[in-house]
This record gives sequence, structure tokens and C-alpha cells, in this order.
Amino acid sequence: QVHLAESGGGLVQTGESLRLSCAASGRSFSTYAMAWFRQAPGKERDFVAAINRNGGYTNYADSVKGRFTISRDNARNTVYLQTNSLKPEDTAVYYCAARETTNYNVYTLVNSYRYWGQGTQVTVSA
Repeated sequence: QVHLAESGGGLVQTGESLRLSCAASGRSFSTYAMAWFRQAPGKERDFVAAINRNGGYTNYADSVKGRFTISRDNARNTVYLQTNSLKPEDTAVYYCAARETTNYNVYTLVNSYRYWGQGTQVTVSA
């Protein structure tokens, strides 16, 4: 089992950047595929970015490609989401998710993940 805690959200202006962090407690962080999702008010939870167990593979939603970067530090049990060139439509609660796996795949569906953090709010003003 793993416990996830996000941090790094905030209020920024259009074009600015934020670095979100997700700290995982528990053992064997390197056996978990990780991802970021986001949910805006009144909308479904959407995929943002995913990374496999060893950081060798990543996947991004089309809406964030070229602007966001997901990475992980298995020695620190932490996954990051660097968000650049933020837009008002990026405003949402951002959630970290984990899935224990024996392979090196990435996963993009909400239902693929068993463990979730509480979320961190990102608000981008126009």
C-alpha cells in the first residue's frame, strides 16, 4: 500500500509555471507506475501525464504536450509535474495516482490506478 501527498499548487497568471510534487510513503516506490490527472469543477477527472516504474517511458495528454513534463526520483519516492506556459484552461485540482505493477508500461485511464492523493489546486488567472 502507498500513501500519496501532493504539493506545489497555487494561483498564477497566464504564462507562468508551477512544479507539482507527489511524495509517496510506503515501500517499493519503484514498483509503482505513476500519473497525474486533473479535475475542473463540474467536469470529469482527466488524464494529464504518466510515467512508468523506472522513468523510462512517459505519456501526455495532447492538451499539455510540450508544456508539461512528468518525472520521478525513486530515491526520494517522489514524482513531479513541471507545468509551463500555464493557461486558464489548466485550472483544476491536480491529483497524483499510483498503480503497483510488474511491467514497465504507462497507464492513462483513471480506472487503472488504485491509489490517489488528495489533490492540489492550480488556478491560472487570465
